[in-house]
Amino acid sequence: MTLSMRRLNPVIGTEISGIQVTRDLGDNAFGELYQAWLDSGGLLVLRDQELEPEDQIAFSQRFGELDPLKGQTVEPYLLPGHPEIYRVSNKVKDGQKLGRQRAGTYWHSDNSHKERAAKCSLLYGIEVPPYGGDTQFAAMTRAWDELSPTFQKMIEGLRCVHDFEKAKSGSFKNETVTDSHLNATPAISHPLVRTHPETGRKCLFLNAGVVTHIEGMSVEESQPILDYLYRHCTRPEFVYRHQWRKGDLLVWDNRSTMHYAVADYDGVGDRYMHRTTVFGDRPV
Repeated sequence: MTLSMRRLNPVIGTEISGIQVTRDLGDNAFGELYQAWLDSGGLLVLRDQELEPEDQIAFSQRFGELDPLKGQTVEPYLLPGHPEIYRVSNKVKDGQKLGRQRAGTYWHSDNSHKERAAKCSLLYGIEVPPYGGDTQFAAMTRAWDELSPTFQKMIEGLRCVHDFEKAKSGSFKNETVTDSHLNATPAISHPLVRTHPETGRKCLFLNAGVVTHIEGMSVEESQPILDYLYRHCTRPEFVYRHQWRKGDLLVWDNRSTMHYAVADYDGVGDRYMHRTTVFGDRPV
């Protein structure tokens, strides 16, 4: 079959419509979809999906090995019976949160604090508010390309320290972060400029939630460089802002994108989503 595709943005994002990933993707069609994902800058939007948890897990596994989430800080938000699925929601039932509401409200790449940072994430919109709750995506390959050669030369070869301890006092300050989780995820350094293992292109690799400094520099020395890069990467011309519809399934490449969840839907309506995350290789 031939996939129906539409570019969403000049630098990132392709929409695919008219298919159900549960039944319409043989090996050839999936290969076409996968290449479209890489060519899109790292973001696919699949419309009008009808997925059971088992369907999302099976489709996610076509991208690679799933990251097991049990024992991690997000464990209270895992879907009962399906620990591969992390629930993102503002809904409450019998006094219990059905998911984590303020997840990713900063520019980041998923699980960059791990040795094997995430390859990709898949987020499925089951209930979406009438407005609000958008997700923004930044094209980190294009952001690298648009730096001056002098600045590229200055930062290539630098490494950033990614430390989940920073998240404990920031994005996870209202969550229970266990010592065992912190001990299992010690601070690690990754290249500030990584090479995408499949496209061969260079990408900036950052995470405002866990990057503490540039290796070999003090925080004070690092911060002006990091602040400039965050501003540069999130310039409007590098960003696509997704307005969710019920049934949307988004697949983003954490190796070549950052994303930001806009938490502006308090009191607007219910938001309930399922996320799966696929392991990647150690960034190089």
